[in-house]
Amino acid sequence: MAAILAAAVAGYSRLVGIDEEGTRARPKVLRRDLVDPKIAKQRDHIIKTTGDGPLVEFPSVVGALRWAADVQEAMAARNAGVTAD
Repeated sequence: MAAILAAAVAGYSRLVGIDEEGTRARPKVLRRDLVDPKIAKQRDHIIKTTGDGPLVEFPSVVGALRWAADVQEAMAARNAGVTAD
C-alpha cells in the first residue's frame, strides 16, 4: 500500500502568461532546493514531474501529509515578500 501525492503551483498558467521563462524556471529551483532534499530525507519517490509540480509516492498517508505540510510552510516563508500579483 502507498500514498500518492500530486503537487502543483497555484495559478501556474496565469503566471506563465505573465512571465513564461521565469515561471518555468522557478519550479526547477524549488525542486532542487526544497522538494528533492525533503524527499531524499524521508526516502520517498518521485514518480513523475510536470511543468509545475511532482507526483510523489509515499509509504504512508501520514508521511505524505507531513511532507505536504512541510513544503507548504516552506513555500509560505519563501513567498512572504512576494505580492499576490
